[in-house]
Amino acid sequence: MCYDIKASLESQLKRAKRKGDLSAIEEIIEDLIPLTDLPLHHVSGFNHPELLIYTDRQPEFPEVATWGLVPEWVNDAEQQKKFWNNTLNARGETIFEKASFKTSAVNHRCIIYVDGFYEHHHYNNKIYPFYIHRKDNEPMALAGLYSEWTNPETGGLMNTFSIVTTEGNAVMSKIHNNPKLKTSRMPLILLENQEDEWLHNIENESDKINIQELIKKFPSEALAFHTVNKLRGKAYSGNVEGISEKVIYDDLEF
Repeated sequence: MCYDIKASLESQLKRAKRKGDLSAIEEIIEDLIPLTDLPLHHVSGFNHPELLIYTDRQPEFPEVATWGLVPEWVNDAEQQKKFWNNTLNARGETIFEKASFKTSAVNHRCIIYVDGFYEHHHYNNKIYPFYIHRKDNEPMALAGLYSEWTNPETGGLMNTFSIVTTEGNAVMSKIHNNPKLKTSRMPLILLENQEDEWLHNIENESDKINIQELIKKFPSEALAFHTVNKLRGKAYSGNVEGISEKVIYDDLEF
């Protein structure tokens, strides 16, 4: 699962900066960033934040999108609101089968760059939040799906996305131990040499197979993690700088 993330402006601009187009970077900062909720030191997908995503349409220039994919066939705003919380994540194993995701899986894949993500660990009937990030502190390139939905009542256009997940690696199997789940999950983190392939259009069965082969665990040895302050309830301090800093729980054995 991936419902809580950290996304700074720097990580969100990672792909755009690779191209080295300073005028494009300035345009993104001036025109797009004010439309987002950045910086996001901690945010839950259930708040449906606005972030930047990179799509096949302009691979080096991002678009603003809302977390929580709304399929094109949704009939009205009431149905849209029912869908939102159920499409924050898309199981990578079934994206070409599920009605909510299969159109986007073929035609509309995207990448979301984040600093890291948060997950909760269960121990002695208590829940402890962890922050997980790349050991080299580079931004994570999360595989995603996106969709454009037109509200038939207002004509307004919404650009929305979902984060693709896969089976948890050894690190996540230890951290993400929710007793209600049969197996641990984690976001699909792409290696740099896989990013363009994820955005590549599917034109035949071979292309589809190539996409499916990207849906795998990120190496455990490339991740770092630590416990952080509470992300739920009265002890939660909100989207504030420093919320991803390490906090020690004396009663936690891990």
